[in-house]
This record gives sequence, C-alpha cells and structure tokens, in this order.
Amino acid sequence: MTMPFYVSPEQQMKDRADFARKNISRGRGVAVLQYDNGIVLVAENRSPALHKISEIYDRIAFAAVGRYNEFENLRVAGVRSADMRGYSYDRRDVTARGLANFYAQVLGTIFSSVAEKPYEVELFVAEVGETAEQDQIYRLTYDGSVADERGFAAMGGSAEQINAFLERRYQPGRSLSAALALAVEALGQDGNGTRRLDANQLEVAVLDRTRIQKRKFRRLVGPALERLLTAGESAAPGSAAGQSTDAAPGGAPGETTDSPPGGTSGDTPPGDQPGGPV
Repeated sequence: MTMPFYVSPEQQMKDRADFARKNISRGRGVAVLQYDNGIVLVAENRSPALHKISEIYDRIAFAAVGRYNEFENLRVAGVRSADMRGYSYDRRDVTARGLANFYAQVLGTIFSSVAEKPYEVELFVAEVGETAEQDQIYRLTYDGSVADERGFAAMGGSAEQINAFLERRYQPGRSLSAALALAVEALGQDGNGTRRLDANQLEVAVLDRTRIQKRKFRRLVGPALERLLTAGESAAPGSAAGQSTDAAPGGAPGETTDSPPGGTSGDTPPGDQPGGPV
C-alpha cells in the first residue's frame, strides 16, 4: 500500500499563503484615504459593471481586490450580517469593527481548512464617524489578519509602491479633490514607472460625513468625477480652488447614490477572465 506524502503544517500554511498572494498580486490597486469631510475610496477598475467598492450599511463601505466571485460572496454575506444585526438590535450596533471581526473569522476558517483552497482576496472595511478621529479603516488579508489603518492604506498588486508614495505625500485634512488626486497619482505608481489614470479607468466612492441622509455612501461618476480630478490636478492640496469644486453634501448631477447594498453587479466585461483577479 502506498503511503501518502507527509507535509508539515508549517509548509502547508506557507504554500497556501504563497498561492493566495500570487493571485492577489495580479489584481489592480485600491487606495483608501481620509479627507477633511470623510473617507474616499479609489480603485483602478476598467469595468463599468463589476464593482470593487460597495456600500455595506449606513456609514460603512467595502472595497476589495482579488478574485471577483469570492469577494462578492463576502460582500453579500457582510450585507446580510449587518442587516440582521441592525434589525435585531439597533442600527448603531452595526460597526466596521464588528464586520471586520466577522470577515476575519470567515477568512481565517477558510485559510486553515485543508478541504478548500484559501480565498484570493484582500478587503477594506471603512466607517465614517462624526469626526475624523472617529473614522475607522480596517484592512483584512486572505488569512483573516486584521490591520487598523489611519490616514491612508492601499492593497493590490502594487500595494508596496502605492503605500510608499502615500507615506511621502499624504497630509491629513485635505479637501476631497486634493485627496482624490493624490490617490489617483498613487495608483499610477508601479514597478514599471508612473501611469496616468483617467476617469473612465477609475471607480470612486466616498463616505461623506456632511450628508444629511442616514446613508453616507455615494459614488462619484461622470462629470462630477472629472471636475474633481481636474480641480485636484490644477490646485494645490487644501487650497480654496481645490475645495470649491467639492460636491455639496446632498449630491449633484453626475453623482449617484448606490443602489441598496443587496444589489447585483452585472456580467463579466470583455477582456476580463471570469472570476479572475480584478
């Protein structure tokens, strides 16, 4: 009778981590930055149908990179968990910290299970507070590890270059246009030099604490996004010119408030592998 090969637990975990990291590194970057009135989430995403950034609950947003079908399953599970908790107790009991712990348990269990492959995803869970000091940004990796980020964070294939760029350039209290311009410039950093990203290559959303609505999440698309990008490039960070073009709290033409969190995202666009890293 043939004896099975013995593989130590340490080697198994290393192989699973290498597998997950290799595939996550193929995904395009995502950056999250705090600005003076909230949190901006920016992803390099050439698909108008598949969202890497979504709303989870009133003040909470979700961003991901990696294999689309896997992080979409996690997003839907997070929406259901948040809705159930808010309905059973109180809407104020739904927090980014609680969702981060939920995702950490799910990812950690899958990573340590030999019966299935690890998820090839990294996640952000962000919550906007009443003040900048109360904002929360959590980064979760494929093995369930959780990091509490302040100011800015990045993930994806060029995360090291993006984070290094942001460490040199980020300053707290920037306007939305200035923070957006910095995030876009950072996403253009990779090992092959600097790339310029246009509005049609980006997916952008904000958690805006100044909105009078209970839901603080809104997407920036079309002319509104282009105006902010232009203002951020032409004005110095934090200048009056940069702030004057920021959208009003209630939204403006060209901006969209996301559909209810349980909505679908659409079909796979041409050129993207079904279920592949995005």
